[in-house]
Amino acid sequence: MNEKIKVPVLGESITEATVSKWLKKKGDLVQADEPIVELETDKVNLEVPSPISGTLTEIISIEGSVVEVGADLGSVDENKEVTKKEEKIEKIKPKVKKNDIENLEPKQKEPQLLDNEVIEKLGEHDQPLVLTKEVETKPSLKEKSNKQVLSPAVRKIVAENKINLETIKGSGKNGRLLKGDLISLMSKNPPPSERKVKYGQEERIKMTRLRQTIAKRLKQAQENAALLTTFNEVDMTNVIEMRKNNQDDFQSRFGIKLGMMSFFVKASIVALKNFPAVNAEIEGDEIIYKNYYNISFAVGTDKGLVVPVLKDADMMSFADIEKNIKEISDKAKSGKLTIEDLQGGTFTISNGGVYGSMLSTPILNLPQSGVLGMHNIVERPVVIDSEIKIRPIMYLALSYDHRIIDGKESVSFLKMIKEHLEDPRRLFLDI
Repeated sequence: MNEKIKVPVLGESITEATVSKWLKKKGDLVQADEPIVELETDKVNLEVPSPISGTLTEIISIEGSVVEVGADLGSVDENKEVTKKEEKIEKIKPKVKKNDIENLEPKQKEPQLLDNEVIEKLGEHDQPLVLTKEVETKPSLKEKSNKQVLSPAVRKIVAENKINLETIKGSGKNGRLLKGDLISLMSKNPPPSERKVKYGQEERIKMTRLRQTIAKRLKQAQENAALLTTFNEVDMTNVIEMRKNNQDDFQSRFGIKLGMMSFFVKASIVALKNFPAVNAEIEGDEIIYKNYYNISFAVGTDKGLVVPVLKDADMMSFADIEKNIKEISDKAKSGKLTIEDLQGGTFTISNGGVYGSMLSTPILNLPQSGVLGMHNIVERPVVIDSEIKIRPIMYLALSYDHRIIDGKESVSFLKMIKEHLEDPRRLFLDI
């Protein structure tokens, strides 16, 4: 029986995909439901399984081709007989060596017969027992003479720049290394990069469908929304202390670490409830206010940035938020996200701080109207009660659609997030 491998239904509004990679070759044996080919869509990659167990007899759609839902990718024949050549395993007979006791000694030890000593035969062996002594190897005078005698100036340059002397030939008497040799070495032009050597002066690679979609949506956000960004800073002292004081108990009870994201998700939801325009979107000449809180969060992967959704986050505890974020992030990094994981977000949080970003202006994830940018935490001097103190400070950024969110709302929204992070007990009391 022959079964066709077809492009499955890909999700809402997705009608085509690109054949990214065949996981099996023509003639390979496959099992039913075993992944056989990988498709790339505008949003996610997905694996298409084999419909039956058998042999992959035909590949219709080659890698790189664009296919529509329901199109034939290839076929599997369950009646195809595949003969396997039996591998002959020849028994290797061990070679027997006479007088082999000496060979058991390590190579660096040279067997020597000791003078004036009686070598006795062991009762159960025919061969004499050979006593050995380890020969100590000391550097010869010639080797000692090859060691570099460096002047103070040369020693200083070598230490400061961590130069490997074995790779340098000195120009002084008897090959002695001079200061000029090191200065000449530093003036040499660096070699070309490995990538330039491998691929040449330029390389042209077609954008993946995911990268094309990211580019298109970012451009749409700039063209269709009135983008504006407001900034603030937050003292993270109390959040850090709360995590430190409760980390062990939290982890032992819930089996997950208490991270930063749960605090930001909770603080954002409090602010979204107080400023509903930030959780709204524009459709035509109407504003749609969302009375549910699906928090999108950006995850960087090898194939690009994806923004999965933490649905009904307002109904989750701190532990629920941390568990769901880890689970979804793992799916994103392993390429296992589904279309459903990426749909329905109402507000986005982007954490550029994990890459070392100090400050940025995040761009909207349309059709959403707001995105919160987190950044790295740096100890900075701040004035508290007329005294200068060192505190862990994070800069926050809120990019928003000025068509429906006024400046007063955006500034007040970000200020409310700041207040709840600086006094995180309010998140537990919901005030």
